[in-house]
Amino acid sequence: MKQYLDICKKTKRLEVRPVRIDDYSRWIGGFTNQKPKQNRFDEGPFDFINLTEEWLEKRIEERKQFAAKDEMYKFGVFRCLDSAYIGFCVIATHMRDDFQYASVGYSILNQYWGNGYGAESLKTLIQIGFTDLDFHRLEAHINTDNLVSKRVALKAGMKFECVRKGFIFEDGEWTDNDIYFINNQFKNYTE
Repeated sequence: MKQYLDICKKTKRLEVRPVRIDDYSRWIGGFTNQKPKQNRFDEGPFDFINLTEEWLEKRIEERKQFAAKDEMYKFGVFRCLDSAYIGFCVIATHMRDDFQYASVGYSILNQYWGNGYGAESLKTLIQIGFTDLDFHRLEAHINTDNLVSKRVALKAGMKFECVRKGFIFEDGEWTDNDIYFINNQFKNYTE
């Protein structure tokens, strides 16, 4: 398994890698240029006055600790054209041993929507999950009414598996989630 800080994958348009402190101006720039909230799944602009370099440095250290414990791997998504920070994606380990299973999450800042960056970043994250982190199965747990996220998962190569009833506690209630998955078909775990 590759070391967290050494993981970096590029496509023609995107670079997916851990955020570094020298990314601060690009990172904060992405948040300051967001459009107003577009839907219930979009956080939209928020008060970034407390998002100082020191704040980011603490988050980077926390992310390194999570990765060192094989709990979570969070990556920034940067546009190759201008190095703009356009969002993030994350892999959260659920089980290793005989399962090698994790969930994925992804978010593109709303000013960059409509360019296919979500599916491209998720496809890259899946590659990281299989080649760099040695997972066998990756799942996306998507709110049943989040049609855009479902399209992103499908475009990235994931398949719909089922609806898990009362699966995630959010907004004060247990919500149903559609489960999309992909298995690593290229690794033989009986080696």
